[in-house]
Amino acid sequence: MKLNGTHQLLAYVDDVNILGGSIHTLKENAEALVAATREIGLEVSADKTKYMVMSRDQNAGQNHSVRIDNSIFERVEEFKYLGTILTNQNSIAEEISRLRSGSACYHSVQNLLSSRLLSKNLKIKICRTIILPVVLYRCETWSLTLREERKLRVFEHIVLRRIFGRRRDVVTGEWRRLHNEVLNDL
Repeated sequence: MKLNGTHQLLAYVDDVNILGGSIHTLKENAEALVAATREIGLEVSADKTKYMVMSRDQNAGQNHSVRIDNSIFERVEEFKYLGTILTNQNSIAEEISRLRSGSACYHSVQNLLSSRLLSKNLKIKICRTIILPVVLYRCETWSLTLREERKLRVFEHIVLRRIFGRRRDVVTGEWRRLHNEVLNDL
């Protein structure tokens, strides 16, 4: 959504995110929003309006307050948007903790996943419909680091190993667990 052709906003139901590359741009965009809402008879609530600076520089924007008309907007380090906690450090550690919930879900169906009575395709469907939605709930807002991506891959490989089981080595005749590359191919 663009106001006056230059102001960038993300709007969802009653949540509006104002984007800006600097405090000055943020103030301009907020002023444009306040003016536009007044024109149609709405009012921006100063009590509910917060702003957050996302920067590698810890002191960025610390000395600035966003003041529009007679309202001062509070600066926050994190906030909840569409049910997801967003932080100024772009950390999703809280959200990745969903792996605990996914692990509990996995343990509740692990007997099904190791059963010889069910086909591999049915086991994969169980994984996709029961386990993955629990783990990946609200993942659209995640910005993964390599560490967090690795945690998700490890969890995925644990589930896939339960589904596909072990394989007998053709040469030695010993049972061995599947390597990650083989799991990904399967």
